[in-house]
Amino acid sequence: MSKRTQRNFEIENPEEFKQKLFSWSKQFETALWLDSNNYEQKYASFDCCLAVDEFTSIKTDYHGAFDKLKEYQSYTKDYLFGYISYDVKNDVEKLTSNNFDGLHFPDLYFFQPQKVIFIKGNIVEFHYLQMIDDELEEDFEEIHGINTKITFDELSEENNLKIKLRIHKDEYHQKVTKVLEHIHRGDIYEANFCQEFYAENTTINPHEIYQHLNKISEPPFATFFRHENLYLLSATPERYIKKEGAKIISQPIKGTAKRLIDKIEDDKIAFDLARDEKERSENIMIVDLVRNDLSRTAKKGSVQVEELCKVYSFKQVHQMISTITSEVESTTHPVDIIKDTFPMGSMTGAPKISAMKIIEELEETKRGLYSGTVGYFTPNGDFDFNVVIRSILYNTEEKYVSYSVGGAITAKSTPEKEYEECLLKAKAMKYVLLNN
Repeated sequence: MSKRTQRNFEIENPEEFKQKLFSWSKQFETALWLDSNNYEQKYASFDCCLAVDEFTSIKTDYHGAFDKLKEYQSYTKDYLFGYISYDVKNDVEKLTSNNFDGLHFPDLYFFQPQKVIFIKGNIVEFHYLQMIDDELEEDFEEIHGINTKITFDELSEENNLKIKLRIHKDEYHQKVTKVLEHIHRGDIYEANFCQEFYAENTTINPHEIYQHLNKISEPPFATFFRHENLYLLSATPERYIKKEGAKIISQPIKGTAKRLIDKIEDDKIAFDLARDEKERSENIMIVDLVRNDLSRTAKKGSVQVEELCKVYSFKQVHQMISTITSEVESTTHPVDIIKDTFPMGSMTGAPKISAMKIIEELEETKRGLYSGTVGYFTPNGDFDFNVVIRSILYNTEEKYVSYSVGGAITAKSTPEKEYEECLLKAKAMKYVLLNN
């Protein structure tokens, strides 16, 4: 177990320090930034967090991925930050991922950072590995001295980005019709069907685009991740799973409505979403699936639905969110809790395995990190992971930019409405890519 030195500093302006900290992170080849955007949420652990500078790491394809992660976490017993891509499903079940992949992210990657920094209110906590703790005060001074007025390093060149669709509208309609056939035949109740938008031979400024995306979305699980030539710029509003001591929390999202400028109309659309039969049934199906997943590691009788179909409002959209919790024994390994619930039901459908097979058959793109999860483990084995949606993925070597969106198809779905919902979810990503 690697020992860390913790030092706390008081700051006068947390928002300004946050901007400086993000600016400072640009120098690192490996960095993971998590920002709650001061969103009022019951289970928040910090306002924002930065982990940089890989000390040790694990990078693997899906074969035995969870066992390798378990061994790595058990051995380090330290802060670990990273991601599990959707395709690690193939480690849990007899499934495959044969669709096109333009991004080439490893299936699973975690690193033990040399430097971890949290902002909690007006306190900044530095958690540095002891071998480099002499850099701690120096770094604090350096971050403090950054002039954030020049955060945008280079102004974007003339934007000639051309966004293409992997699945065109008519084909999308045909594929959703096929999902509906599976539902009417009784193969599945619900499937989360996704499509990719992409741009080739493209260079973007990932830090700038992330800041722009975050500013117009302000979600509670915003993420900026870089590992060498790979980037994730995420404005996800969804938590996948969190462990706080013996308590496990999962918060699936199902149900989306657009925000309106007029307050009365906006309130009405949120009110209507809360009572929308189709959206509620989508959400409840996934709640049942999550309860079932959590029960595998839960103490008998401890699985509870804390909140059912509650509507939360974000800058771009209203979302229907449920909160399911459970209790686990202290002997249960944290990685097993993730393995038994992966991939998250909100991104698959129900029953899970049948839905994943149908998704693989009908989608045109390997999901990769999209609809996977990013998060961290603490030294005492707690963890918190988001759902990678509303996200832009970028490979600088391939010059390939991608964002995907999906929707839950149920018996009450119509292809036209599902297509409109996809465009609504894609709006913010498209906007920042074309206007940066």
